[in-house]
Amino acid sequence: MRRVAVRAIIIKDDQMLLVKLKAYNKASQGHYCTIGGGLDEGEDLVEGLKREVMEETGISAEVGRLLFVQQFNDDSDNLEFFFHVTNSDDFSNIDLSKTSHGQIEIAEIGFYDPKELHLLPAFLKDVSPSDILKSTATQVFTYS
Repeated sequence: MRRVAVRAIIIKDDQMLLVKLKAYNKASQGHYCTIGGGLDEGEDLVEGLKREVMEETGISAEVGRLLFVQQFNDDSDNLEFFFHVTNSDDFSNIDLSKTSHGQIEIAEIGFYDPKELHLLPAFLKDVSPSDILKSTATQVFTYS
């Protein structure tokens, strides 16, 4: 069954808002990722992203344009959609204790230079955060 996920690209002062998830399994250990998660059955992409951001940060996201699509050509055929969230200043002081999922799922959260971390997906390390916002085309990445 295909899993569709949505992810928030939130950039401030040439740094990206990233989370280090609590280790649920070996695959989730030691890396950082963007805020987001899987859609509920029949859920709209933008509404799903707003829900995920609210659950994990307690902050209402202003969703901008679609930046990236990532497709996995494996048994799962998963898709991830990465959207620019435009109200980055609102994410300066996140209190995980005021969220529905933050304390359960997140070990660390903050604005970081993506090049300095073990970041997944890896393509986010290949371009500076400010260059991401300058791009006008949606980029598609496919992994086998």
